[in-house]
Formats: sequence, structure tokens, C-alpha cells
Amino acid sequence: GNIFTQQPSYFSDLDETLPTVLQVFNNILHKCGLQCEGASAEPQKLEEKVSVTAENMPLQELKDIVLYLCDTCTTLWAFLDVFPLACQTFQKHEFCYRLASFYELAVPELESAIKKRHYEDNSVFADLWRRISHSRKKMIEVFHILINQVCLQPILE
Repeated sequence: GNIFTQQPSYFSDLDETLPTVLQVFNNILHKCGLQCEGASAEPQKLEEKVSVTAENMPLQELKDIVLYLCDTCTTLWAFLDVFPLACQTFQKHEFCYRLASFYELAVPELESAIKKRHYEDNSVFADLWRRISHSRKKMIEVFHILINQVCLQPILE
């Protein structure tokens, strides 16, 4: 059996963990100087205006963000792939909406930053591009699993 079926209290653990997962997306947006709609964003103080963007941040920081995003998306996908029942819990947190907003804001910004940058070493570009593409693919797959479980399965049953 599945660990969640053995231990139903894990669903409430998952419920408590999801805001942290969503925070990952907000952190990435914030680091890229972007704001997420619908995120509980505190108003920024004027002197705190973010001038760092994905394009002008240090290369190491861009690498870290892309790596972090890639790990997060792959883990989310792997989790929902083996455990689609968790989708209901994800949806309680408006996960589809939040993921779509994040995707729309962050992916074009990061892709553009990766393309426009000058690299000493082309393998760095290739690696970043591969990871952002993988992240994009996994976000879409996560979205598909969620839509399938939350919207389509109930109709079919």
C-alpha cells in the first residue's frame, strides 16, 4: 500500500506543507524582481524597489535559481505522478492558478535572461537552457496531472 493510505494524517501534513512549496515560487519571482498576482505580497517600501532582474543578476545566482526551479518542478512532478490523490490537497491552495501565474511571469523572463547573457563557456548556456526547458516541461506535466485529477476524473467517474 501507499504511505498516505496507511497514514491518513499525512494529508494534513501535506496541506500544511503546500504554502511552503508555493513560497518557493514567490521567492524565485522576488529574486528576479517580479511580483506574483494573488500572492500575499506585502507592499514594498519605496527605497526597497528591486532593481535586480534575471538579466542583470550575477551568473551564479541565475544558475542557482534555475537549478532550484528544476529540482522543485521535478520533485513536484515525481510526487504527483506516483501519488495523484494528493491533487485535491494541492487544489485547495489554488495550485493550478498559482502555477500558471508563476509560469507566465517567470519562464519567459528566465529564458530571455539565459539567451541574452554572454557566456565564457558555452556549456554553461547549454546546461542552463536544458534545465529551464526541463522545468517548463515538468510544470506543464504537473498542471496536466492536476487538471486531469481535479477536473476530468470526477466527470468520468
